[in-house]
Amino acid sequence: MEMHNLMEYEVKLNLDRLIEKKDVELNCSCKQCRMDIMAIALNSLPPKYVVSDKGLIYQRINNLTYQFTADVISALVIAIDIVNRNPRH
Repeated sequence: MEMHNLMEYEVKLNLDRLIEKKDVELNCSCKQCRMDIMAIALNSLPPKYVVSDKGLIYQRINNLTYQFTADVISALVIAIDIVNRNPRH
């Protein structure tokens, strides 16, 4: 198994959910804007690296807490606001 930052997966998953449910107002959903949102959010969240299947399962279980999800969504909402005000395209 390779090294993975699980926070990247969680940020992408939650961004997709927010967009799908229309829980946030996203001025543009192009690839550039989505990547900018993810990068800004990831820079404000702690990394969660794993290198084994056991570590992957353990971290996924830990990521199921309400506080963890709230932290990820909060970082995404802030990032969306930044990108909405200053898109790079």
